[in-house]
Amino acid sequence: MGHLMLANYISAFTPVKEVWFVVSPHNPLKKSGDLLDDEIRLEMVRLALSDYEHFKVSDVEFHMPRPSYTIDTLDALTRAHPDRRFSLIIGGDNWSLFEQWKEYKRILELYEILVYPRLGEKIHIPEELRKSVRLINAPVVEIS
Repeated sequence: MGHLMLANYISAFTPVKEVWFVVSPHNPLKKSGDLLDDEIRLEMVRLALSDYEHFKVSDVEFHMPRPSYTIDTLDALTRAHPDRRFSLIIGGDNWSLFEQWKEYKRILELYEILVYPRLGEKIHIPEELRKSVRLINAPVVEIS
């Protein structure tokens, strides 16, 4: 529910008018035992988004080598949809680990990043990154 609230806020109050939810088979930085079956998760997201025209669900990572990394996903989406400009929406918890991500500097060079703070988190975006990384000033809700 929290992800839908955030996506609605972003599509209403930022230049982003369409939000794509990429269902990931496995995050390399998280334990795989914490996730439901891939196809079940994909169907759950499809059902949750079915009433929202400006939200899309993608299974692009289901067709990529595993583990899938964000830079590879963004590149695959950009190749498949050259008419679109993709941005990345991440939580502050992921932003704090961002320098551990594969090719994080290339993500910063090629894609805009929108960072959503979690409850109780202080987010620091260095001045030199503020052209490509923006803090979303949305109401903070617990997202899971």
